[in-house]
Amino acid sequence: MQEENRVSTIKEENVVRLEAEGKEIILIGTAHVSKRSAEQVKEVIEREQPDSVCIELDEQRYQSVTDKNKWKETDIFKIIREGKASLLLINLAVSSFQNRLAKQFGIEPGQEMIQGIESAKETGAELVLADRNIQITFSRIWGNMGLWGKSQLLTSVFYSIFSKEEISEEELEKMKSQDTLNAVLAEMTDSFPKLKKPLIDERDQYLAQKIKNAPGDKVVAVLGAAHVPGISKEIHREHDLAELDKRPPKAKWPKVVGWLIPISIIAIILYTFMTNPQDGFYQAMSWILWNGGLSALGAAIAFAHPLAILTAFVAAPISSLNPLIAAGWFAGFAQAYFRRPNVGDFERLSEDVFTIKGFWDNKVTRVLLVVVLSNLGSSIGTFIGGADVIRVFLENLQS
Repeated sequence: MQEENRVSTIKEENVVRLEAEGKEIILIGTAHVSKRSAEQVKEVIEREQPDSVCIELDEQRYQSVTDKNKWKETDIFKIIREGKASLLLINLAVSSFQNRLAKQFGIEPGQEMIQGIESAKETGAELVLADRNIQITFSRIWGNMGLWGKSQLLTSVFYSIFSKEEISEEELEKMKSQDTLNAVLAEMTDSFPKLKKPLIDERDQYLAQKIKNAPGDKVVAVLGAAHVPGISKEIHREHDLAELDKRPPKAKWPKVVGWLIPISIIAIILYTFMTNPQDGFYQAMSWILWNGGLSALGAAIAFAHPLAILTAFVAAPISSLNPLIAAGWFAGFAQAYFRRPNVGDFERLSEDVFTIKGFWDNKVTRVLLVVVLSNLGSSIGTFIGGADVIRVFLENLQS
């Protein structure tokens, strides 16, 4: 009996009641891998009998939750072609961390959202997908981070995948308290100051507006606890959903720099060829070897197919002179062609991403790794090879 009272108290602490524009709004703050959160969602919806149930999912994630075979439609070639390999890799990494916690506690990840969907059907409430499209959120995160920030984020995400540290269920429940969440957010903001705005603040605004727009006089919203404090404030303000749905405009200076570097490199090598053919040949070979060699090394680290490694070596010196293409795309296409992921790879994906070995063994993540690491190698090769070309050029000017 004492245990039941303790659980009941915890549940009530995670429910926030608000009024906005004549509507009664009930926010349920959940932990995405907590058994108690799923129980709480069921209990509150059955008790309150709301007109609408809002859940923190977009259409894409809703489909993945309700249709377990949705992964069969994944087009790995399309992902590479659209330059989304890095974003998908991050998405898989974040999911794997959540899945690891869910596996530790023996529950289904996102169970509280599944419960929200089921309870909405059982009570006859209208289901509202209240979250912003995940691809837009990722685009706004990725587009606002520099190269160093992206590297730090990828490192942090991958560390979270392979960390063996376990969390107790008591610690998991503490994650739902506002004080702890504020501390976590503050720490995250210190490390990645540009991450909090699109990941938390903008989505608080988006979720708040969707919840407020939900039909009926009583609305229950099932949300990650991190969003509850922000939504409690933003629910009383008006937000432009179309503006929040925009992908960030691409800055012009990267394009200018992207074309300026290859044009300068080509001009320098041609000039050196005319004044000193031997040094011009050295510059050309330095550019090819640094770009091709390091891109091929990245592919090799990903255990790419030999022809994918060769593709990375050939493509990198050329793609580095054209900012519209990337060596990793060609290497990834080659890898996907010669080692095409099959149904079994997608079925094992959620398990394979738990370990470094699994990440490299699975053909899906292998393709993504080939793309990302080949591009990384090519980028490093561009800086080193470009610096060597300029060094020889300056030595010729002084002689």
